[in-house]
Amino acid sequence: MTLPKSLNEGDTVGIIAPASPPNINNLEKALPFLESLGLKVKLAPYVKEVQGYLAGSDQQRLLDLHQMFEDESVDAIFCAGGGYGTGRLASMIDYEFIKKYPKIFWGYSDITYLHTAIRQRTGLVTFHGPMLASDIGKEDFHSISAQSFNQLFEPTTLDYNETISPLEVISEGEATGEIVGGNLSLLVSTLGTPFEIDTKDKLLFVEDIDEAPYRIDSFLSQLKHAGKIAEAKGVIIGDFNNCIPKNDRPSWSLEDVFQDYFSSLSMPVIKGFKIGHCQPHFSIPLGTRATLSSTHKTLTVEPGVKKETKHED
Repeated sequence: MTLPKSLNEGDTVGIIAPASPPNINNLEKALPFLESLGLKVKLAPYVKEVQGYLAGSDQQRLLDLHQMFEDESVDAIFCAGGGYGTGRLASMIDYEFIKKYPKIFWGYSDITYLHTAIRQRTGLVTFHGPMLASDIGKEDFHSISAQSFNQLFEPTTLDYNETISPLEVISEGEATGEIVGGNLSLLVSTLGTPFEIDTKDKLLFVEDIDEAPYRIDSFLSQLKHAGKIAEAKGVIIGDFNNCIPKNDRPSWSLEDVFQDYFSSLSMPVIKGFKIGHCQPHFSIPLGTRATLSSTHKTLTVEPGVKKETKHED
């Protein structure tokens, strides 16, 4: 895996909108937070474009992505929001270009498709974390979410335990491997494509929002039949915000679904991680090695950036 270089005070963050149009008011409210970290902000040319449910045409969004990776004045790329549309770009991205200009890439939700495609085509470690318009610009942005950005400035081993949120063991064990995954519905949408999620010997992380239990069941069924669950070494269950029955018809609970798919596995499976469409939103690098332990109820994640020392002339 390729670790992007860490940030320093005075570095510039490029903002792109590769999926749906972001809430511009929330986006503008979020910018002072980045400035409070000592960062400068550079908006991509088409970040405020609107084309139906997309933030501009495929060509405009692709151009913003490529330009921000190429721009030597930009040290990290943050996504303004999610929604829909990153899967449309995956086959058009110049991955050799990203290999040439590796840098921090940050987002979640629909950005899951880009995380998966970029990691599997380039080896670049990317970050699953809160976005500007979707999270940072809202009043409920949590201090733990804010603190997660510190890992970008200094190589940091992350330790998630029950001081952050209650955790429930569904299947016991301990395993170490690269973290992969993200939004469950987006992971399923990669199946059968050139960007199909690779879970072999990996720790599979999943989260989602606003899906009824039968829909989560359907997604997990697809992953199971595709061999993606059996190939993994462990499962990290993040936040499943508002994933409850949507009508008065009989339904399993979300807990029932998780028990059915995961309780008989011979690998660690733990739920309750505040990672996803939630506050706080604990940010993690994707592609780095991590250890999931049911005995200690912990997730320990290796650093997602590298510190480059400046050489004196």
